[in-house]
Amino acid sequence: MNDNPILDALTREGVLISVSVRYPRFTKRLQPQDLGLEDTDVNERLISLGHKKLLSKDALADLGLIESRTHALVERSSFSFLGGIARFLPNAKLDEVQHGLDELEKDFAVARQKFLDDYAEHRSAALVEWERTARTLPGDPAKLLGTIRGAFPDAVELTAKFGFDIHLFQVRVPERVSAQLVRFADQQQIVAARNKAATEATQRIRDGVENFVRDAVATLREQTANLCNEMLTAMDDGKSGVHQKTLNRLVKFINDFKQLNFAGDGQMEQLLEKARADLLSKSAEDYRDDASARIKLQQGIRQLGDSALNLAKQDSAEIVSSFGQLGVRKFQLAA
Repeated sequence: MNDNPILDALTREGVLISVSVRYPRFTKRLQPQDLGLEDTDVNERLISLGHKKLLSKDALADLGLIESRTHALVERSSFSFLGGIARFLPNAKLDEVQHGLDELEKDFAVARQKFLDDYAEHRSAALVEWERTARTLPGDPAKLLGTIRGAFPDAVELTAKFGFDIHLFQVRVPERVSAQLVRFADQQQIVAARNKAATEATQRIRDGVENFVRDAVATLREQTANLCNEMLTAMDDGKSGVHQKTLNRLVKFINDFKQLNFAGDGQMEQLLEKARADLLSKSAEDYRDDASARIKLQQGIRQLGDSALNLAKQDSAEIVSSFGQLGVRKFQLAA
């Protein structure tokens, strides 16, 4: 019998994704000795050493922007999995995210090459600025400048520090080891230790994936409530009341919810579809011209937010159990 149907259902409904954007941060941790001083010569209340930037923020701005956009793309389309070891990406979002990452990887390659082409110029400008800074610090300015120069990697070494890495994978519970896979003299000890670890890890993963599904359901419900609050605030603050951009946010959220709702939260999905039918059939201009309709819009959004918040506080055990049945059915079909 299948003893982990929820994990099987997760395997069927999505993948784990891990994205890493790597580039040199150009920081140097200064020690008193870098300034030609002893530890006792530095008053930490007056002098701040620690990590210092070797380059100006502008030199790395393009790379930093691509990194933030990359993480934002993945995070808004996925869920943190088991304490953040990766992100769970539902199948419905896979193509969109992959396309977005492909474009960002191209942007990263362009920004990386531009930085490498301009590296000598960046380094020279930074050293000029550090020369001015060295004169304001205690100790030997020449010694500090020598330390800073040595902290800049050469061009060959620098190239290897860049990377745009995308990994897609699935989680599996550890398998129990067979005695035939180890030497006879070590069989009893290794088999017992490995099987004990596998049993304990299996239980932790089982508990973890159940909590993960609960958290994912609660997260989407909380996001619904937050969006409603933000829409109401925007309508209260806006000089003309309702803007199409505000309504479009709800349209996009409903569409995204359907793609992110891998756990099958039918109750929340029904509320959102009702909101689509009741609140989004009119344009912003229609609402601005009709005070009565505008009041109904605000009431509808407030009601949706309150309902979502109440659902987020409820136990989603029924959804988790229903989701697990996907794994049971998959196992039965495979059998």
